[in-house]
Amino acid sequence: MTEGINEPFVTNWLATQGPRLAPPVRYTLIAGGHSNLTYACDDSAGRCVVLRRPPLGHVLESAHDMGREFRVISALADSKVPVPHTYGLCSDLEVNGAPFFVMGLVDGKVPHDATLANELPLTERASLGVHVAEVLAALHLTDPDSVGLGDLGRKENYVARQLKRWSQQWEQTKTDDVPSMEDALRLLGERMPLQIGASIVHGDYRLGNMIVAHGKIQALLDWELCTLGDPLADLGYLLNTWLMPDEVTGDVDDRMPTTAGGFIAREQLMQRYATLTGFDLSHINYYRAFSHWRIAAIRQGVYKRYLVGAMGASRDFDLAGYKTIIARKGALAVELLGG
Repeated sequence: MTEGINEPFVTNWLATQGPRLAPPVRYTLIAGGHSNLTYACDDSAGRCVVLRRPPLGHVLESAHDMGREFRVISALADSKVPVPHTYGLCSDLEVNGAPFFVMGLVDGKVPHDATLANELPLTERASLGVHVAEVLAALHLTDPDSVGLGDLGRKENYVARQLKRWSQQWEQTKTDDVPSMEDALRLLGERMPLQIGASIVHGDYRLGNMIVAHGKIQALLDWELCTLGDPLADLGYLLNTWLMPDEVTGDVDDRMPTTAGGFIAREQLMQRYATLTGFDLSHINYYRAFSHWRIAAIRQGVYKRYLVGAMGASRDFDLAGYKTIIARKGALAVELLGG
């Protein structure tokens, strides 16, 4: 039996609904961890689909809303944003103990880190970078109301609401004084630009959430953080993940896929996005600073959970290294804000 899958019940559901697979079905975990779990489902006729469900033992359904992710992917099916085909959503907890949805299998690689990015042909990396900018522009130019997503979230004051949320998290989980984080929080509050508009925001737009092949994105994945808000928050986050080989400093961020080399520069990515959207990027450093600060606040929460033993023992968790990264991200935010 495959952990996370009630094989008899799920197989029956797949045979009678959604893709209507032919039993028996073989289940293989593709990606697991603290995020949603992804399984390949192969049937006796040689067909394969992909099943997504929340993490095992997770009780906060709002953070891993299968219905929301299914809805967003389905809504974008006819847009210029490449997404997998969706087959169906199961909300009946008696089937598998948690909601799940099924989507089509897309061929390609997911370049989670530099090692996997090195498997991409060098000649395709520059065109992939251009396409990353083009797809993000297409997402942000998609009218939420026209695809049925106009009620996905509040459209206004996106960064202000995010800053309020994560500053509360920071206050609740901080374990040491980190002057750079406090300075960055103050500057973020003081220098917040006006929101340029409300778009569909992916929330985790990076190469590690894309299936790629032939120098193009074949499918954009992991829509669990998707909402409506400021499009430049997506771009700022993407730019922070877009590290070049000469920016390697010796910490965890050095595993970013683009450090493998051959990708377009950050400035070229920005230029292509600005050309397509017409958006003013003069305040983009603010959004980059906010992204650095937010990631540090999230990592502080992880640090605190490990520190108090809430996540179990782990020989691989570097407490000192995590503290260094949090302070460094705070300092990067301050630098970008000109503080």
